[in-house]
Amino acid sequence: MTYAQNVWLYSVLLFGIIIVPGMDMFFVIANSLTAGRMRGLAATAGIMLGGICHTLLGTLGVSAVLATSPQAMSGILVVGAGYMLWIGYSLLKSSITVGEIGLASSGSLAAAFRQGLITCLLNPKAYLFVVAVYPQFLRAEYGPIWGQALVMGGLTFVMQFVVYGGLGLAAAGSRAFLMNSPGITTWIGRSAGMVFIVAALLTLANGLSLV
Repeated sequence: MTYAQNVWLYSVLLFGIIIVPGMDMFFVIANSLTAGRMRGLAATAGIMLGGICHTLLGTLGVSAVLATSPQAMSGILVVGAGYMLWIGYSLLKSSITVGEIGLASSGSLAAAFRQGLITCLLNPKAYLFVVAVYPQFLRAEYGPIWGQALVMGGLTFVMQFVVYGGLGLAAAGSRAFLMNSPGITTWIGRSAGMVFIVAALLTLANGLSLV
């Protein structure tokens, strides 16, 4: 796989995990509904900073493994591929529907930013993504790890802004769409599941080739 193909596959996988309705998405919509679009964008900015922190965490982990035991990468790839298969299978079986999206607590833009950051940092989905997915795409053969991390971090930053920021700007419409379209949200989850399974199989083949 070339580096361009690697980045493309990561982008598809990243979009799949961001677009699946979850706590970050609901937090942005709730803030926009409560106090307007600017507060929704402030919450989005906090989540984006959290995404940068997750990128840093994943990069440090991969760098440490490569520095101490490069041979361990093949095992990490195989284990990560197995976990990605499990994520994909779980999403394929799921019927994602969205319950009532409540209102956020009142506060300033700074409070919305801070709470968005905390929400992102406490989101278990993000940590599982870092552990299972990052090692598959930060590869020594593609050049300096930190250069690759900048690209991945930039993609995370942009996609979170586009998805969450867009939902925040159209909060009422976003809420109505999520609440009234169970078939669409289920389709989103299952499509993301298929993407995870395909990526996991590619990763598994790559990991086994290094053994």
